[in-house]
Amino acid sequence: MQTLDKKSNRKAWASGVIEPAKEFPLTQLPIISGKIPEGLRGTLYRNGPARLERGGVSVGHWFDGDGAILAVHFTDAGASAVYRYVQTTGYQQETAAGKFLYGNYGMTAPGLIWNQWRRPIKNAANTSVLALPDKLLALWEGGKPHALDLQTLETWGQDDLGGLTKGLPYSAHCKQNPQTKEIFNFGISLGLKAKLNVYKSDSTGKIIQKAAYPIDGLPLIHDFVLAGQYLIFFISPVRLQMLPVLLGTKSYSDSMKWLPELGTQVLVIDCETLSLVSRGETEPWYQWHFANGYVDDSGVVIVDIARYEDFQTNQYLKEVATGETHTPAKSTLSRVSLNPQTGKVTAIEQILDRHCEFPNVPTPNVGQASRYTYLSGFRQGTDISQELLNIIVRFDHKNQTLTEAYPGENRYPSEPISVDNWVLTVVYDGNVHSSEVWIYDSDRLDQEPVCKLGLPRVIPHSFHGTWQSS
Repeated sequence: MQTLDKKSNRKAWASGVIEPAKEFPLTQLPIISGKIPEGLRGTLYRNGPARLERGGVSVGHWFDGDGAILAVHFTDAGASAVYRYVQTTGYQQETAAGKFLYGNYGMTAPGLIWNQWRRPIKNAANTSVLALPDKLLALWEGGKPHALDLQTLETWGQDDLGGLTKGLPYSAHCKQNPQTKEIFNFGISLGLKAKLNVYKSDSTGKIIQKAAYPIDGLPLIHDFVLAGQYLIFFISPVRLQMLPVLLGTKSYSDSMKWLPELGTQVLVIDCETLSLVSRGETEPWYQWHFANGYVDDSGVVIVDIARYEDFQTNQYLKEVATGETHTPAKSTLSRVSLNPQTGKVTAIEQILDRHCEFPNVPTPNVGQASRYTYLSGFRQGTDISQELLNIIVRFDHKNQTLTEAYPGENRYPSEPISVDNWVLTVVYDGNVHSSEVWIYDSDRLDQEPVCKLGLPRVIPHSFHGTWQSS
């Protein structure tokens, strides 16, 4: 039985979401148990919404929170960390005003309704990070990335990467080819005719190639997958009803409509030329995240996703920002097979009948077959409508086995990041309202971590992270 927060009926995870985060400067981290692995040298970066309230007013959706970055540096001298808000223009203006000034994904801007359409939404810089050789990018769905100093996390400002002209957003889920080091990403241009903009960058992040393709309606596309020589987009049947947004009567989130009759659209794009290889259509589902993709020996594209039957997940994530959830939204790890030349889906199978999110594979395996997939999930018996993800998991595709790490009651690990023989996660302990960095042996995920490091402040539950080796 889960313990409730004594201040209210909230669960223990709630304080790790709703209380605004406090920054801290570069600080040496104490070792709580074990020791830092000898070969672990580099930096763990994590990004997530860290402020969900201003002036007594709460945001409308978890996605609206101002982004803050955690950097944990591992050197011969030990581990040190720094935590800072991304100094976006919107964050600085709202901090000075002491109140919200902008609308966002789940909230309309304060003020007169008729004037809403003239107000830009705030770039929250809160979703993911991309570590480049000379800078860190804080990524968000609907605008340009913000560049930060890799060591200090000082915000340098928005970055156009040499190719993001006006109106071209850069989404949160880049994919980097581990062999060529080329980086792929996309952005959706809204308008009378929406476009899917596809970008290819060199290893420094500079955009070297662009392409644009018309898409039907105004869909919500959060992620895509690199599979061998292809980029695969599955466009689920969620469409934005733009009129309420323009009138200011509804937020973007509340204007998203689930239209299963549209099915899921499939776009296959060639990595080399960014040309469209094929378009297809298959049954309806929704996914936020892809685990990985690859081309098998017969030329079939295999894509693994965290698949939802509908869009109830959006309501659950909206509720997270309040500290109390009640909407069940289960996803399962599923595998989609398709013919890249026709876009035709030939098979859909469920790999794992357990709720999962934030699926990923070791960085060297991106775009090719991977024996292991890492996931966040729920311990068996957890009421998923009221809890936050409370385990991390490694699924072995070869042996069809699942190994899970359960940090303990009222402890909540972040998305697992695989680094060589280790798995890194940031754990919020709702029992004592503190955060720690835990390092697991990837082959012994169900045993005690090899090292636990204390953090000086609570790190609110974050979305995505990455690792950069020294």
